[in-house]
Amino acid sequence: MVDYRYLQFDADASSRERLLRYLHTVFNDLLLQTQGDVEEALRYLRHLADRYKVFDDSLSLEDFRRYLESQNAIARDTRGHWKLTRKGERIIRTESLDAIFGGLERGTQGEHRVAAAGEGVERLPETRPYEFGDAVSQIDPQSTIQNAIKRAGIEELAVEEEDLQVFETEQLSSCATVLLVDISHSMVLYGEDRITPAKRVAMALCELIKSKYPKDSLRVVLFGDDAEEVSLESLPYIGVGPFHTNTRGGLRLAQEILRKERQPNRQIFMITDGKPSALTERDGTVYKNPFGLDERVVNKTLDEAANCRRLGIPITTFMLTDDPVLVEFVERFTEINRGRAYFSRPDDLGSFVLVDFMRNRRRTVR
Repeated sequence: MVDYRYLQFDADASSRERLLRYLHTVFNDLLLQTQGDVEEALRYLRHLADRYKVFDDSLSLEDFRRYLESQNAIARDTRGHWKLTRKGERIIRTESLDAIFGGLERGTQGEHRVAAAGEGVERLPETRPYEFGDAVSQIDPQSTIQNAIKRAGIEELAVEEEDLQVFETEQLSSCATVLLVDISHSMVLYGEDRITPAKRVAMALCELIKSKYPKDSLRVVLFGDDAEEVSLESLPYIGVGPFHTNTRGGLRLAQEILRKERQPNRQIFMITDGKPSALTERDGTVYKNPFGLDERVVNKTLDEAANCRRLGIPITTFMLTDDPVLVEFVERFTEINRGRAYFSRPDDLGSFVLVDFMRNRRRTVR
């Protein structure tokens, strides 16, 4: 047994450590808003600290920078500029997961089930009589002994085949998910930042799958004028551009990715706040029309929703607007795909994604 002896509690040091951890959380949020630019995030932090009188003689911005360096969260690149390290990126993902998914009840984070009982590795509390072929490891000894006592009494205790009870099991599913993130200019219009919560949700979902569902896969596709897949490690650095919304292009790339995945279940999560306003022509040019809902763009996009349904790929749309015209479009889109749609605010986005992913209400689409 190891003995620990506490000689003195340093209240100042404890308070300083708490402040450093809090500043690290603020710094990570600033990183998401500055597309991973460490030096710009530090400048914003200095501005906030000056405004709210955070730093004093006992703690300066330079002290905080050294703290980040000691945590291996940042390092200098070959040009001498500060950048995020791999550990720094992982800290942001983990923090996003804790912030968004921290409200889970204890013991539910590991669940990823289909709504059918059968052979599997997840044991349920319910039991049933033993049947030929059941695994011996699934026998419930307590229920089995109770059955034997009821049948023959404790004096003549002997277990027969008819006494055997086995635990029910539940099938566990693996799933391939493509997360589509809208990076059109409307994601930062009117003074509302929608891209930052979208990035945070993507990183939290990434960390959840990597830590809890290692057999699952998560791929991320950005769509603006066109669509492209990005690595999970690049998520802190993505931002919006002067783009339109090529929803059809995003759906096509997602289908191409999912065709190559081996998981039995496939799904698309789409985070967007705007109407489809662009599509890629056969010659590779991009047709754009930001005015109203262009029927040609809309119909081509709806065609892709129908194609996903034929492939058995449900689409869950997280809509960051309540514009009646766009709501009507999303409802049509969802009906054709037989998927789901949520209309949420940026500050509620994580909860919506969490609930849908964890409930795992995937349908067999025919």
